[in-house]
Amino acid sequence: MIRFFTVLFMIAVHVLPLSDSILLAAELPKNIEWLTNDSDPVYADSDSVPGGALNLSLLSFPMTFRVVGPDSNGSFRSAILDNQLSLIGLHPNTLKIVPELATHWAFGKDRKSMYFKLNPDARWSDGTPVTAGDFAFTLEFMRSPHIVAPWYNDYYSKEIETVVVYDAHTLAVIGTRAEPDLHLKLGLSPTPRHYYGTLEKNFTAKYNWKVVPNTGPYQIDSFQTGKNIKFKRKKDWWAKDLKYFKNRFNVDRVIYNVVRDYNMQWEYFKKGKEDVFGLIIPKYWHEKTKIPIFESGYVERIWFFNDTPQSAMGMWMNQDRDIFKDPNVRYAFAHAMNVEKVIDQVLRGDYFRLEHGFMGYGPYSDEAIRARRFDLTKVDDYMNASGWQRGPDGIWQKAGKAFSVEVTYSHEEHTPRLVVLKEEAKKAGVELKLQQMDPSTAFKKFLEKNHDVAWMGWSTSLRPQYWEHFHSINAHKPQTNNITNTDDPEIDQLIDAYRNSLEEAERIDLSKKIQKKIHDIGCFVPTFMVPYTREAYWRWWRLPSPAGTRTSGSLFDPFNSATGGLFWYDAARYQETRNAMKSKTVFQPVTTVDTTYRTVK
Repeated sequence: MIRFFTVLFMIAVHVLPLSDSILLAAELPKNIEWLTNDSDPVYADSDSVPGGALNLSLLSFPMTFRVVGPDSNGSFRSAILDNQLSLIGLHPNTLKIVPELATHWAFGKDRKSMYFKLNPDARWSDGTPVTAGDFAFTLEFMRSPHIVAPWYNDYYSKEIETVVVYDAHTLAVIGTRAEPDLHLKLGLSPTPRHYYGTLEKNFTAKYNWKVVPNTGPYQIDSFQTGKNIKFKRKKDWWAKDLKYFKNRFNVDRVIYNVVRDYNMQWEYFKKGKEDVFGLIIPKYWHEKTKIPIFESGYVERIWFFNDTPQSAMGMWMNQDRDIFKDPNVRYAFAHAMNVEKVIDQVLRGDYFRLEHGFMGYGPYSDEAIRARRFDLTKVDDYMNASGWQRGPDGIWQKAGKAFSVEVTYSHEEHTPRLVVLKEEAKKAGVELKLQQMDPSTAFKKFLEKNHDVAWMGWSTSLRPQYWEHFHSINAHKPQTNNITNTDDPEIDQLIDAYRNSLEEAERIDLSKKIQKKIHDIGCFVPTFMVPYTREAYWRWWRLPSPAGTRTSGSLFDPFNSATGGLFWYDAARYQETRNAMKSKTVFQPVTTVDTTYRTVK
């Protein structure tokens, strides 16, 4: 249970300006109801021990260690951000608020404010205490033009109104408007004012390769440009004995080596130069693991089901293309896609059908919606209804134009999937022209709205997000996420109501109505979902039971404050395994299927 604390202050508040958007207040407002959570279950294993080094790989060396500004939005960014704690976090199984840098929190009656008490033991990696002023500096930092990050400038100006500092360990964060799930927005991370000082115009160059103090369990210890980056665990980390962090983040070092080819990464793993390898792709799980290191038990496999929001993976039709302005044609296109055959034949039945773009969001997801299945009769009905006729080559034609569209994608591994869809679509009278591009070029094409059909998936959040993808304000213009150019007054109204609603029951109802409306518009063909992780790891690595949490994305994530650092290194098993490999002694092969959190059928 979350505990409640009530504190009454009868002294009037005296507010002094600290800057244009940061305030220094003399006293807290009246009737603060403080909350904390020290009773949710722990999920780390008490048998874990510290030690060892985890060897991982990167496809490319990051262009900067900055997490804002030019070239900062790369995949390595998460390794840095995950070592920077926030005021509060979410328990990965219960999804309740848990302490991170703050020990207590409270919600303002205006439903746009939150108050926080900092842990007085919280320290930056250079030993400097974390104070309320560091969160005030976050606002100043993110609004500065010197960081050259327009999106962050805009977000922290339009979404966060102010930070109020009461004393060194007490603060408030105030949003610009009342809204539900306030904790998902206002649990800021600090920025070390003592390190940065005054921001200057040369910020991006000055800090491009700087290792900035952080508050998490690891810090970059050394790096060789183009070759590797090494993290070291803080043995005196201030939070190591806190309830939700204890027995976690066990390895002494995390080493990222640059290996620029995925197949070469596999070769490195087989030689023991890497400790973990992802096996989501079916050919790796079913075929490539039929080799001695697995069959002799030196390397183990695990298939771990999780319960997380699913990426909206599929085919996004550009409704600004003439051919997709007709809903009948969009419906026919969906019924011409034999997604089930791809799952059965190419993906070995391992993947699951995504029914719509917002699955896995609990009560916010409409479980009744079903994706349109491959159906030649329905294709004929819809196309005939709109006056199309089959041409001599079997492809639908109308007014001299054929039903021929370009499908743009970015990963070579997806080519076999699209080839099957292309062959099956021919039976339905639809021609798919496949165009592979590198990821950055493809994504730019989608954002510029220069595609016919985009083959891609979007990242997820804790709650469904509709405005970015389906509101007309983001249609018919470049550099927005409404890549279908959906422009529908009815869905606009629903999305606006969803964003403005403060009542959960109403938001859930609106969420389902929006999902039904998206399905009716028919601009998105859902394809696959993967509600699990599959990984191979050398047997000297140990996992808890269950092997991860409800929301674990990877079982060997070293840093994430909610789900990371649950594994540990077993020195005795390492020596046992190395001796066995030398003497050609074998162990029983191990494949674990953990269904603790499985929800799909």
